[in-house]
Amino acid sequence: MAEQQAVEPAISTRGLTKRYGKVPALTELDLDVRPGEIFGFLGPNGAGKSTTIRILLGFLHPSDGRASVLGQDVGADSVGIRRRTGYLPGGISLYDSLSGRDALDYLGDLQGLPPVRRDELCERLEMPASVLRRRVRDYSRGMRQKMGVIQALQHDPELAILDEPTEGLDPLMQHAFYGILADLRAAGRTIFMSSHVLSEVERVCDRVAIIRRGRLMALHDVEELLARRKRRIQLRWRGGPPDLSTVPGLTDVSVDGERIGATLLGDVAPFVRAVASPALLDLTIEPATLEEAFLEYYADDAASPQPEP
Repeated sequence: MAEQQAVEPAISTRGLTKRYGKVPALTELDLDVRPGEIFGFLGPNGAGKSTTIRILLGFLHPSDGRASVLGQDVGADSVGIRRRTGYLPGGISLYDSLSGRDALDYLGDLQGLPPVRRDELCERLEMPASVLRRRVRDYSRGMRQKMGVIQALQHDPELAILDEPTEGLDPLMQHAFYGILADLRAAGRTIFMSSHVLSEVERVCDRVAIIRRGRLMALHDVEELLARRKRRIQLRWRGGPPDLSTVPGLTDVSVDGERIGATLLGDVAPFVRAVASPALLDLTIEPATLEEAFLEYYADDAASPQPEP
């Protein structure tokens, strides 16, 4: 049997480094993004997310290391890469004097590919023809953000690189955007999504990388990361509190009258069996969230803030 050919990553970086003078913005980033996945790139402002994206698209040159996108080198083939990708920059700016339709046409012409998904995207993001006839200067922040999403995806790119894509979108449009991402993944497209909104990354991404001060701190499947998170337990108990000392993974137990609080790491089943009793009045188990994972990697940042380059 012939050996199965390895699938080339949609994005690959090795030792990718960027310095602004003596200030490191990105340090030795090693990363592979698989074709057909939604990949979350997490970090607060100044962590190096936008710097990474600009290098991948050829807008910045790395100080050291190398990177490839869709099999093309970011230094030698940046024009070819940008033709095959869709890009939503953070804080997108549009020509205010153009109508929405003309702005999309102009950006589509720069891409050099037909806008085969435009009508569908406009419908799902509630940007009808009457709105597209208006000048961009009259658009709200949310409408400009929807324009940014549409222009990035209207040509059905192989890879979409989205920098804070839901910034300025209301909850209804965020939900519509998540549906668009799910459909793109089902069609085999790859999404690289930078965000500091942890709930949306948890909701839509297959894997997530956490970057801190320009360094990659963690890379996990989202489900794996959540499985390792601690849960907060709250229960009310009639009479004396139960003996929870033998429950695996249970720590930080506190008792206040008939109320008991604790932290649980791992499987909830042993805990539920231990507290099953007619004396149990109320039980709350807060679900694990990606935010807890994120905060573990940034716990000491407040005490030692880093200047942005």
